[in-house]
Amino acid sequence: MKFETLAIHAGQAPEPQTGAIVVPIYQTATYAQPAIGEHKGYEYSRTHNPTRKALEECLAALENGKYGLAFASGMAATSTTMALFNKGDHIICGDDVYGGTYRVFEEVFRPWGLDFSFVDTTDLAQIEKAIKPTTKMVWLETPSNPLLKVTDLRGIAALTRKHGLLTAVDNTFASPYFQRPLELGIDIVVHSTTKFLGGHSDTVGGAIVTSHQQAFERLSFSQNAIGAIPGPFDSWITLRGLKTLAIRMKAHEANAIAIAQYLSKHKRVTKVLYPGLPSDQYHALAKAQMSGFGSLISFYLDGGEKEARKVCASTKVFALAESLGGVESLIEHPGLMTHASIPKEIREARGLGDSLIRLSVGIEHIDDLTADIEGALASY
Repeated sequence: MKFETLAIHAGQAPEPQTGAIVVPIYQTATYAQPAIGEHKGYEYSRTHNPTRKALEECLAALENGKYGLAFASGMAATSTTMALFNKGDHIICGDDVYGGTYRVFEEVFRPWGLDFSFVDTTDLAQIEKAIKPTTKMVWLETPSNPLLKVTDLRGIAALTRKHGLLTAVDNTFASPYFQRPLELGIDIVVHSTTKFLGGHSDTVGGAIVTSHQQAFERLSFSQNAIGAIPGPFDSWITLRGLKTLAIRMKAHEANAIAIAQYLSKHKRVTKVLYPGLPSDQYHALAKAQMSGFGSLISFYLDGGEKEARKVCASTKVFALAESLGGVESLIEHPGLMTHASIPKEIREARGLGDSLIRLSVGIEHIDDLTADIEGALASY
C-alpha cells in the first residue's frame, strides 16, 4: 500500500463486533480473564491496549518498520531508549539536538552512569574519532533542532555497522512522510508524536519504531516495566491525526518553501537555515535521502536578543510558543525557549546565538503568513 493509504488503514481494520470504521477508544485499565493464565491478548492496559496497539501498528507501517511502540511523550520514548544500556556505556550524540534531549542525557542519565559525547554528526570523521571501546549507540536528529543540519544516514549506518553500534534517529522534524531512516540502514527511529504525527497541537505523545528484533524485545519490556505509555484517548487522537499526515505535510512544505525564499531576500535577515533552499549547504544531501524538506525554518536577524524578542512578540498569525508541527504556525527563540536548558556558552559555540529565531510553518494561507512575518521584521 502507498503511504496515504497506510496512514488511514494500517492497524485500523473495522471493529469486528459492530463494524465501526474508526478504532474505538478502549478506555479500560484491565480485562476480565476466563481463568488464571488465560486471556484474550490483553491483561492490563499499561502492558497492552487495543487503541494503543492500533496506533503502534500504524506508526510501524508508516516508517516501514516491523515494530512500533507508543509512549506518553517524545521524551518518554527517548528516555526508554536509554534503558537499552548499562552503567559505563557510551553514547555519541549529535551536538545539535532538542534542548530536552540534551538535558535528560546530561542531567539524568549521565549521573546514573551513562557516558555521552556530543559531536557534529554531519562529519563522519568526528563520529569515528569519538568511538570508544564502551560506545554502544550513535543518536542524532536530521534535520536537527534548531539548526536544520542534515546528516548522511547511509554513511552513518555503514560506519556504525563496521563498529557494531546501534543507531537511533529522531525523525520528528521530517516525519515518515518525508524521510524513513530505517530504509537507509538506521536501527531505531524515535518521534515526538506531539508534533507532525498528531498534527493539531492537542495531545502529547512519543513513539519508537524499529525492525531490530533484539532492541525491540528490550524496548517492549522497558515500555511495560517503566510504564510511560499514552492513554487510550491520546492514542486515538494521534491515530486520527495520522490520517491526514500526507496532505498536511504537502501543505506545510509548500508554505515553508515560500517563507524561506521570502526570508532569504529580506534585508533584516543575515542567513536562512532551510534544506529546501538550493543555496543551503545541506540541500543536495536532503534531496538524496528525503522526499521533501519539511516546515521548520531557522534564521538569523541582523540584530541581537532585543531585536529577536521584538520580532517574536510582533507576529499575529505565528503564535509565540514552544513545540512545532501543528497546523498552526509558531515562532520561538531557541536560546531562550526550547534550548534554554543548554548552557549559554555551549549554545553560542554551536550557533544558537541571540539573533536566531525558529519558525514552524503551518498550513494557513501563505499570503497571511508572509504579511505577518513582514510586519514583524518591520517592528525594529
